[in-house]
Amino acid sequence: MFEEIISKIASKLKDHNIPYMIIDGQAVLLYGEPRLTRDIDITLGVNIDSLEEILSIVNELSLKPVPQDVKSFVSQTMVLPVLDEPSGIRIDFIFSFTPYETEAIKRARTISLMGKEVAFASPEDVIIHKIFAGRPRDLEDARTIILKNPNIDIRYIENWLKEFDSSISDKDFLKTFQAVFKKAL
Repeated sequence: MFEEIISKIASKLKDHNIPYMIIDGQAVLLYGEPRLTRDIDITLGVNIDSLEEILSIVNELSLKPVPQDVKSFVSQTMVLPVLDEPSGIRIDFIFSFTPYETEAIKRARTISLMGKEVAFASPEDVIIHKIFAGRPRDLEDARTIILKNPNIDIRYIENWLKEFDSSISDKDFLKTFQAVFKKAL
């Protein structure tokens, strides 16, 4: 069911020339260990000025927005949560146009899913997202991706994490990554 929904969404986003990448649990399934995931997270390479176009795509896909006041919710969170009612699967469209996300979307890997091309975040960018999230499950996901993808670009990961460390004072993303990397060896 997930593959069908992802391939339909990817096709619509492509039709509308919306840059995107599949992240989080679905990307972990591609690069790491199989695990239970109940949703689909999609980073969009657009800001909330494109909300009406995204809502049009949501409507074309027969998805139902979750919040009552969509515009207010998206303005506050930069996320449009929607539901595929027949399956009960939640999809989060995440609006992002930061330099990092723009670069990550360009680096996304195209995977064939049910005959459709789908852009998944690279293993490196999934690791970065997981380190940034920092929960124990996320750090374990990062470790398994490192184990299963020995040719990852460590320098790319470290450079972005250093940049995040310099802009967010109370975090130490690079140190966390280095500990996870060491544990994976």
